[in-house]
Amino acid sequence: MVRKARREDLPALLRLYAQLHPGAPVQKPGDYAALWKTVRAFPGCSVLVAEDGGEPVSSCTVTVIPNLTHGGRPYALVENVVTDAAYRGRGLASACLREAEALARAAGCYKIMLMTGSREERTLRFYERAGYNRADKTGFVRWL
Repeated sequence: MVRKARREDLPALLRLYAQLHPGAPVQKPGDYAALWKTVRAFPGCSVLVAEDGGEPVSSCTVTVIPNLTHGGRPYALVENVVTDAAYRGRGLASACLREAEALARAAGCYKIMLMTGSREERTLRFYERAGYNRADKTGFVRWL
């Protein structure tokens, strides 16, 4: 089951994000409570979770962004795709990505984009199987 994350999902999300970015500073739910409230209230932003037994074990974030091109149609950006290591290979991240696409379509988006920092070929093939391609755009990042 994929659903929008709720307030009480923050501890589970932080555990997932620790797997997404190993070595990042330890995150404590109390330190992120106000930020989590802001994220959940941000227009067009949805944190999605796939759960097992009520516990979030996979997640992605999709944000619908207003746009002045393409006839004013918005576009969507997917970030923070992660599945708990013990649950990988079960289709949970694929389910999250399908739900992200459904939200983007419902919002009238003309495209949905996803960037990954992974260089692992199996990860890149996973995104291709999910319908994303490497050919249409070139991504650049400038860390601040």
